[in-house]
Amino acid sequence: MKRSTLPEARRCKAALVSTIALAGALVSMQAVAQSQANSAADNANKSNNPLNLAASFNVQNMFAPSLYGSSAVTNDLLLRGTLPLGPNGLVPVPQILRLTAPISTRPDPTGGYNTGLGDLNLFDIFLVSQGATQIGIGPLVTAPTATDPSLGTGKWQAGLAAVVVNASRARLLGALVQWQHSFAGQSSRPTVQSLTAQPFGIFNLPDGWYIRSTGIWTFDLQHGAYYIPVGLGGGKAWKAGGTIYNVFVEPQYSVAHSGAGVPKWQIFAGLNMTFGK
Repeated sequence: MKRSTLPEARRCKAALVSTIALAGALVSMQAVAQSQANSAADNANKSNNPLNLAASFNVQNMFAPSLYGSSAVTNDLLLRGTLPLGPNGLVPVPQILRLTAPISTRPDPTGGYNTGLGDLNLFDIFLVSQGATQIGIGPLVTAPTATDPSLGTGKWQAGLAAVVVNASRARLLGALVQWQHSFAGQSSRPTVQSLTAQPFGIFNLPDGWYIRSTGIWTFDLQHGAYYIPVGLGGGKAWKAGGTIYNVFVEPQYSVAHSGAGVPKWQIFAGLNMTFGK
């Protein structure tokens, strides 16, 4: 009995060491997996957050295959860049400049379709709150750069943009609101006053996947037309080098509308590229 005690003790000690090592490996693997999950969620949030202080370039497309009261279709290819500017002696808070250049397709009144540059939109958001809930507000201007009357308003417009965002690793919630009114331009074109509100919800899944709803509610305040789309889609964000790539597709249906020619169904898809952060 005494001769077998030592080997048995050694076996117990080896088993204990192996158990501790296995437990440590499992804890380490869980920590690595949790870190990767957190990183994937952070990348998705950064790419989808309009108040993220990083330069970006987005290529997005809004295709409307079905319009109320019309057999036509419309399409807008949106080339959108953002540039953050840090606080300085003149402006004590960060700013975000966002320029959108639409390449639009619209029915021609004489038949067929027109495709070309639409009206350029630029806003300058001042990030006034950077806590758990981010808040930004600033001026916007729309320039009558359309290459055909059917692709733009023919009017200079100015107004305000406001953004609110609340983010966690589980989701990104917020809204972007823009109001603008025409103040100059072609006298033969009607006055323009519009309001858009984009409530958005991004719900993160494992490995950078997410579910999204980001329909833009559009109101023509001058003529009373409007449409309110609700979307449900998905996307995936991932980081390669110093750039976060984000691809998505989101079908949208207008649950309420007034006026002919506004979208009934839309398909919103795109590629967002966020640089450096």
